[in-house]
Amino acid sequence: MSADGFVGRTYRWQDWSLSDLTAAKEASRRTVSLVVPARNEAATVGAVVSRIHTALVDSVSLLDEIVVIDSDSEDDTFAVAEDAGAVVYRSRDIRPDLGSQPGKGEAMWKSLFVTRGDLLVFMDADLVDWDTHFVPGLLGPLLTSPGIALVKGFYERPFVEGDRASAYEGGRVTELVARPLIALLFPELAGLAQPLAGEWAVRRSLFETLSVPTGYAVELTALIDTWRGLGADAIAQVQLGLRTHRHQALRDLAAMATQVTAAAWSRATDKPTADTVLLRQHVLIDGAPVERVRSVSLTERPAARLV
Repeated sequence: MSADGFVGRTYRWQDWSLSDLTAAKEASRRTVSLVVPARNEAATVGAVVSRIHTALVDSVSLLDEIVVIDSDSEDDTFAVAEDAGAVVYRSRDIRPDLGSQPGKGEAMWKSLFVTRGDLLVFMDADLVDWDTHFVPGLLGPLLTSPGIALVKGFYERPFVEGDRASAYEGGRVTELVARPLIALLFPELAGLAQPLAGEWAVRRSLFETLSVPTGYAVELTALIDTWRGLGADAIAQVQLGLRTHRHQALRDLAAMATQVTAAAWSRATDKPTADTVLLRQHVLIDGAPVERVRSVSLTERPAARLV
């Protein structure tokens, strides 16, 4: 399928009203869980949880639960999220018999053992400029189109630096790593506007069959594996408007880029990667180059249904 094949499955969040989606949820007898993986996000996670709780739990019955998975936070993320109305778990405390890995993907994989929703909506915890319509927008295709199994959000992502915001300049790993990899290795997915979007939704029956990288590659691998298993027609995307979040330092993004590259290459070659790789980075200190070595985890969890 060509890149423009996604046009027919591209929606806007305004395409559904809350009342229509609530009626569709009740008619289907589906339950919905919102999952927020978080690490050291005490400054923003409370607003994410409380605003969604007010709009989609208290006012209407679109969500059955809001679950925050705390990934080894060193701040007050757990307490802030709990006070805001979420059910909060520490990732390392979920199925301790399976051990614990650091990373966003690990938190999302572990969520399968403590949530009950037939439909899972994932949202990042570091959002600054956003709105609660993200959640119903992502649920729209799943509640109204039985053939769709995975939904990606897309949005304008400005790069904010101080008082200056540059429109469409956010998403550095997407533009410099994920999009070129997709163009070269998986051109059938090139019509997706935000392949690494942290706001996405999936049927539990699908997600629990997927291998899940414990780090930042989970969004890309879910797309690739869904396309391979169910075809491109099982994937949709929804325009959500504007999304602003806290940006990571460039050298930290290098670790994310390494995980995304490794996961894509593993699937393109059908060969597993090593559990870790050493990323060598160089900085100038007093005019002299100094090497810093970072161990980057490439571990993947098996399909949760098999555990």
